[in-house]
Amino acid sequence: MSNTAKRIYNKKNSLKKEREQSYYEIIKKVVTLHLKIKSKKRYMRIDIITVLPEMFEGPLTCSILKRAQEKGLVEIHVHNLRDYTTDPHKRVDDYAFGFGAGMVLQCDPIFRCIEALQSERSYDEIIFTAPDGETFNQPMANRMSMLNNIIILCGHYKGIDQRVRDTLITKEISIGDYVLTGGEMAAAIITDAIVRVIPGAIGDEQSALSDSFQDNLLSPPVYTRPSDYRGMKVPEILLSGNERKISEWEHEISLERTAKLRPDLLK
Repeated sequence: MSNTAKRIYNKKNSLKKEREQSYYEIIKKVVTLHLKIKSKKRYMRIDIITVLPEMFEGPLTCSILKRAQEKGLVEIHVHNLRDYTTDPHKRVDDYAFGFGAGMVLQCDPIFRCIEALQSERSYDEIIFTAPDGETFNQPMANRMSMLNNIIILCGHYKGIDQRVRDTLITKEISIGDYVLTGGEMAAAIITDAIVRVIPGAIGDEQSALSDSFQDNLLSPPVYTRPSDYRGMKVPEILLSGNERKISEWEHEISLERTAKLRPDLLK
């Protein structure tokens, strides 16, 4: 038996109880739970602090994020850090002590902004987007979607004064092992991933719950009409109408794809 086959076999055994109920039945139970949560009419508030607010004009005002805000499920507010500086030229950065290159965001405007927000409401998390933070993933997005109020502070330049991280920040998040110009894109990604799993944000609750990584597996391939295009045919099982067998097939394919493309998820 190959190593890949062994990993698939072990994964199947670890999921034996769930498979006895069938993948479809498990998803149905989770959907029911989300619908119960949805009925409580809770909403989330996300405050984003940045030196480049214009970068959020597109990502936060279309598609699922736009609809979630229109439904009253989430409020997203973008704050320009420069509005909280006392510098007449609106500077919010300065040179780093020592001999390091690059500019650093100062303490004072960040403290002023966060303390102003905290005076209006309490926050479950104050997040800083940093390359040395905890790697963001789907389970983290799921957990954070259940919070009420969060702040996301976007890193920029060389970073922020360490005293901010030591005293105000409750969670540091990285979206990968690479460096961006600033944390704005990371904040937009985090916001999108969180909002789309808030109950009610997507019309089809099951769609979000069956995305890749929800159960540490990649999603199976998807097809649409026509069933035969230039001789390329949709797998017969998907045309059978047998919901249980289709779910089992999708689960098998997900395991195979994960073992091939992302074996780290099966460890």
